[in-house]
Amino acid sequence: MILDEIRNELFKMQDTAYRDFNSKLIPTVDKSLFIGVRTPELRKYAKQLAKREDIEEFLHSLPHKYFDENQLHAFIVSEIKDFKSCVDSVNEFLPHIDNWATCDQLSPKVFKKHHKELIAYIKEWLKSDKVYTVRFGIGMLMEHFLDEDFDIIYPETVAKVRSDEYYVNMMIAWYFATALAKQYDNIIPFIENRRLDIWTHNKAIQKAVESLRISDEKKEYLKSLKAKK
Repeated sequence: MILDEIRNELFKMQDTAYRDFNSKLIPTVDKSLFIGVRTPELRKYAKQLAKREDIEEFLHSLPHKYFDENQLHAFIVSEIKDFKSCVDSVNEFLPHIDNWATCDQLSPKVFKKHHKELIAYIKEWLKSDKVYTVRFGIGMLMEHFLDEDFDIIYPETVAKVRSDEYYVNMMIAWYFATALAKQYDNIIPFIENRRLDIWTHNKAIQKAVESLRISDEKKEYLKSLKAKK
């Protein structure tokens, strides 16, 4: 069975030092569920598996036991070339994502060519009651809609998201920091008018100030906009 084959291969690539290091960065997953396969190895293996006719068996075998299996799953789905098939696989997988790393590694290449269709799915993801589905939706807006397909309605939508979840609010902050680097004139009013909650507002400023894509002059102005708790 492909499931046993994949798990055996992952353990062959195990790096226990990396496992111990990586598990500390992802506190929402129990340490015992990390195999310890480095990301470049997972990406390489995913590209091989994506070509196999029996890979659907693995993709439908949810939930997976190990963090590394989830990472591998994200990389395989990211290789799917048909948009509808890819979206279907994403929607099947999203409810089972339990950590920020797997969420952020899920980045389908085919989405770049299907922005018009993609935006409808993003709107649905943002309505979800699942932390990492919302985080993924915001991440897709950040990845695909801050350049030529930018529309002010997208940051307006993100600014309205309210959550008590750290991993959602951190992604909102990351979104606005990136948006400041790419669409400064359009985004600065969101900061000036404090459209975000205090923690997210200040975190967005912090991340923007750390960016190499924002001028020192703008960084100084952003610092002056930090909210006092």
